[in-house]
Amino acid sequence: MSTHRELREALVRGIVRGGGLADPAWRAAFAEVPRHLFVPYFFTGRPGVPERLWGEDPDPVRRERWLKGVYADEPLATRMRDGELVSSSSQPSLMARMLEDLQVRDGDAVLEIGAGSGYNAALLSHRLGERCVTSVELDVEIAESARAHLAAAGFAPEVVAGDGARGCRARAPYDRIIATCTLPSVPHAWLAQCRAGARILAPLSTGLILLEVRDATHAEGRFLDTPAYFVPLRGGGESVYQHIGGLPRKALQNGLFRFLLTLTAGSLDPQEALSLWEREKRPQRERFGVTLRGGGQWAWLDDPGGPYVWELGGTLSRGGS
Repeated sequence: MSTHRELREALVRGIVRGGGLADPAWRAAFAEVPRHLFVPYFFTGRPGVPERLWGEDPDPVRRERWLKGVYADEPLATRMRDGELVSSSSQPSLMARMLEDLQVRDGDAVLEIGAGSGYNAALLSHRLGERCVTSVELDVEIAESARAHLAAAGFAPEVVAGDGARGCRARAPYDRIIATCTLPSVPHAWLAQCRAGARILAPLSTGLILLEVRDATHAEGRFLDTPAYFVPLRGGGESVYQHIGGLPRKALQNGLFRFLLTLTAGSLDPQEALSLWEREKRPQRERFGVTLRGGGQWAWLDDPGGPYVWELGGTLSRGGS
């Protein structure tokens, strides 16, 4: 049976081969923070028929499946409630990409939205020191569990049970904000809690938006090129896919079109979104961006002052996952 250290080293090597963890500080964090302490169990199996694998299973074969699953480069379902996924541990290579794109500097204060298992907060604490890290989690039970996991790994960042859309004013100002749940739009409250020049990295639609904060009411940035699928911010509104009748199956099977469809929900009719997508030759994610200014928020294609601009919808009423 492989040890957790061997499996963790193999995971890091795999992420490096894929082009990640170029920064030695992040490579050290992934090599030294034990993911298995943050995922004592997870769910696998077919939709609707979850199988629970856990580290204390009396069956050694199932224990080995659990350990290998923990150190696979895969997202893991960590919390189910009434058959619905409410929390997960993200794919490690995607976490590495997001943490590197955040471009933290020594001494930066970081706000994480969505504590989940606590693993991401541990990686941030390893890199920056736990005093620099604040994590907000809506679910009190999940927040308590994250604190316990972090303590077991030797970390004690601030984990707050509260509404992630409101941030955490008591610990502001922040140099970086990173969200680990999909947003319908970016909460304006975050900007007021950032220093000028801060970065915000968050899943939006099925992509990752990277914003630079200009001041308390203004931020702007583009999407990264990678797709990203996270548990939605709870209370963030219904799925756009409930209202897409009549669109061609081929378009709906295309990830880039689904990205555009979600990004324009509430502003463009799905058929208008399809026409835009075809007219612009199926634009990649990095051609899109988002601007927040003066209480308003809009997405755009190529140029924030160009012809393709639309308001971002979604009502934020609750918190992180």
